[in-house]
Amino acid sequence: MPKLFDPQWVWQNCQARLPAGHGAPQRFRIRHFIHNIGRSATVSYEVGWPQDRYLPSEYFVATIGRNGTPMVNRYPQDQRLPGLVDAARPDSALRLVNEHVLEVPARRARVQLVRYRPTYRAVLRHLIGKVRLYARVVRPADFEPFLAAYERSQQSGFAVPGLAGYWAEGGLMWLTEVQGWNLRSLVRKGKPPPPDRLLDRLELLWRVPLDNCKARPFDLERAYRRALRSFRHNLRDCYETEQILNDVANSLDPFVRSWRPSSMAHNDFYDDQMLLLRDGRIALVDFEDIAPGDPMLDIGNFLAHLRWSARFAREPRAQNCRQYYDLLRDAALARFRWNPRSLALREAVCLFRVCTNAIRHPKANWRDKLGAGLLLVADCLG
Repeated sequence: MPKLFDPQWVWQNCQARLPAGHGAPQRFRIRHFIHNIGRSATVSYEVGWPQDRYLPSEYFVATIGRNGTPMVNRYPQDQRLPGLVDAARPDSALRLVNEHVLEVPARRARVQLVRYRPTYRAVLRHLIGKVRLYARVVRPADFEPFLAAYERSQQSGFAVPGLAGYWAEGGLMWLTEVQGWNLRSLVRKGKPPPPDRLLDRLELLWRVPLDNCKARPFDLERAYRRALRSFRHNLRDCYETEQILNDVANSLDPFVRSWRPSSMAHNDFYDDQMLLLRDGRIALVDFEDIAPGDPMLDIGNFLAHLRWSARFAREPRAQNCRQYYDLLRDAALARFRWNPRSLALREAVCLFRVCTNAIRHPKANWRDKLGAGLLLVADCLG
């Protein structure tokens, strides 16, 4: 696995997949680190060129499995996302839109990468004449649950993008563009909507009947155990931080084992998943995890992300996050009459999972950041 972090090895393998004479990069940046302990490790890289080359950034993904044999792909090649290649190339993207969405009298399309998590999902922007669509690419096996989650999102009080079309075999869904302001940016600027406006719409989602719901319930214990394994693996030489981890895990283990879904829920609810529209409505742009879950866990997850931002964002953004944290927590407790300790436990387990950010997006100080995050969890637990 150390090869994945060796710049010389990485560049030699990436260069082999570029046209001859492409030249040396100006920068090399790690974007994601995905580690299935004992099975595989995947790292994605962004490669930037000198400005006078006028070349767009390139993205590469390197994976090493149990047998130790490395495999390097150049974006958009992704074996787990077979529809990504056609969705990412302008000529084939135009063809797909004409086949599965609507016929567009245009000769060319522009494709912009919005978000990409190797082997899991990608979001692309398709610009064809005046048509602006967002293409969501998932594993074909995940497409039916993804489509069902979208249908459940329409029963919430949130505005959602329109479904323009889909290509199930390629795991591809096209959604209409929703224009608005990112809620995370508004929170950090101190201009968020009142918490009750969020709670009004979220409560409607929680009321969606579970009858005949075939969606797989959210598995909190699986998500928690995966984060715990990652922390134990990466903190083997950090005694003090490992002690904090053990204390936190001892407090969270009983709750996680006893937790059960109780109603429909978003299951990944936080500020970066929403937009504030010009007419005051709130749009939900990420909905793929909607399934049986726990309303209090939705709020706990939002609070966990706010607490993380309050700790690691720069001022005055951090202060604005702290203020909205207090407003949202107080509004939820008053409205639903929840037990504060029960909410704190849910916030803590969500914050525990958020701490994986320090590993998934590694920087030189990742151990310090992980340790600081675990201290936040401990503080949340009291």
